[in-house]
Amino acid sequence: MNGTLNKVLLIGHLGDDVKIHYFEGGNCIGRFPLATNEVYINKQTNEKITSTEWHNLVVRNKAAEICEKYLSKGDKIYVEGRIKSRQWQAEDGTTKYTTEIQVTEFTFLTTKKELDHNRQPFSVAAEPSKPNYDIQNLPAPDTDLPF
Repeated sequence: MNGTLNKVLLIGHLGDDVKIHYFEGGNCIGRFPLATNEVYINKQTNEKITSTEWHNLVVRNKAAEICEKYLSKGDKIYVEGRIKSRQWQAEDGTTKYTTEIQVTEFTFLTTKKELDHNRQPFSVAAEPSKPNYDIQNLPAPDTDLPF
């Protein structure tokens, strides 16, 4: 393989509501944490262990507005994106680092707002370079995932 690949696929639950920030010119950015869990049995103690990994997700513009409108803490979502690391100077002069998932596509799997309004899950392409964001109604997700 000659090229490289930076692709992330996650299914998890929101750890908080979407926080959105608007910029001059109408652009915006939304941020929210996503929790993924790994469950396994400790062979020595036969105890069930759950390990949670937290991911910082970033969505932009129309996708951010859709996420803010429909998602809330605890909702389950499927996302595709790429890993992006960045650094900045804090007010105290220290250098801070973070690693984020820049979301390019997502599908709402379960949302509290969806359950309240009996809506079907839908999928959105959130690619910043694509100006239109088509929303498609999808059938209910199959709970027997192949992985």
